[in-house]
Amino acid sequence: MAHKPQIKIPATYMRGGTSKGVFFRLQNLPEAAQVPGKARDNLLLRVIGSPDPYGKQTDGMGGATSSTSKTVILAPPTQPNHDVDYLFGQVSIDKAFVDWSGNCGNLSAAVGAFAISSGMVDASRVPQNGTAVVRIWQANIGKTIIAHIPITDGEVQETGDFELDGVTFPAAEVQIEFMDPAADEDGGGGSMFPTGNLVDDLEVPGVGTLKATMIDAGIPTIFINASDVGYKGTELQEALNGNIDELLKFETIRAYGAVKMGLIKHIDEAAERQHTPKVAFVATPAEYIASSGKQVAAGEVDLLVRALSMGKMHHAMMGTAAVAIGTAAAIPGTLVNLAAGGGDRTSVVFGHPSGTLRVGAEATQINGEWVVKKAIMSRSARVLMEGWVRVPPCF
Repeated sequence: MAHKPQIKIPATYMRGGTSKGVFFRLQNLPEAAQVPGKARDNLLLRVIGSPDPYGKQTDGMGGATSSTSKTVILAPPTQPNHDVDYLFGQVSIDKAFVDWSGNCGNLSAAVGAFAISSGMVDASRVPQNGTAVVRIWQANIGKTIIAHIPITDGEVQETGDFELDGVTFPAAEVQIEFMDPAADEDGGGGSMFPTGNLVDDLEVPGVGTLKATMIDAGIPTIFINASDVGYKGTELQEALNGNIDELLKFETIRAYGAVKMGLIKHIDEAAERQHTPKVAFVATPAEYIASSGKQVAAGEVDLLVRALSMGKMHHAMMGTAAVAIGTAAAIPGTLVNLAAGGGDRTSVVFGHPSGTLRVGAEATQINGEWVVKKAIMSRSARVLMEGWVRVPPCF
């Protein structure tokens, strides 16, 4: 019996922030996968190595964590005054689906660099030395991201001395601006608090009634107090990720929060929407030892945050959740703001399992609605490998 050869597709494997993913140019995908649908999803699942009942993604490019089971497709801009369209696909590890419902803030740091290196940004806009400003249209959620990419001798600079907790080695700093993070897809400034409240009573059967700040900024996120669910906010991954009952508790909180936010109609739908919303717990500052062994003093941070992604505690912090943290911290009365000490804030430093991160946001009230024009943070990015990815025929 004759067997068809593998498909060979140009691809680049990149780290962006504390995530890794496989990057493609839309035009390089097989024709059937150049449009949304089953063929594209099947291709990306096979590239990453999912679904894998062993949970290892050994037969693909994935790293068996939510941070490393990611794909990116870049295309020419569909919006005026933008350089590139960026579409993100979060690939499930053990199930046969790709979640297109949100963005990856960490990989956003790599998009500008990839776009420049791939010739997708007009050469006249890339200085010989200095900073290239790349305007990115985030196609999943209809938002603009502005990336400031360092350039040396006409090429993207990847090496440097910027250190990011959660990433082992230093690299060049990339500043990212998430514009109108709570706006709707038309930039019309949709409410960032879907329930209309800064704090809600979230009833979760089997868990209880929890105080919750549910915000849609960067990515839909449900914030709860660590103490309300039996935690201190200083926990590392092993305190939670090996406990099936605790993970199920947080998934139940996430499902009921998603319903209250209007993201799904019934809790059963949460299983098919793993990427959003996120759920995170916050606490006031306390001393702890990060996963790297680094000592984090209580005086170094404004608050502590631990977040779950794709059903597990994240090893650091999702970039989009950091946007949600910065935005919520800037609005007096949210649980995030209260954990940080309350009052008016334009930036916070929060502690996460790998260390600390600073994120800034400025909030104003217009006609009774809270509005944030942009959230800012720094990440780093670099190419890990480039060439072709090969997969068996899968569509």
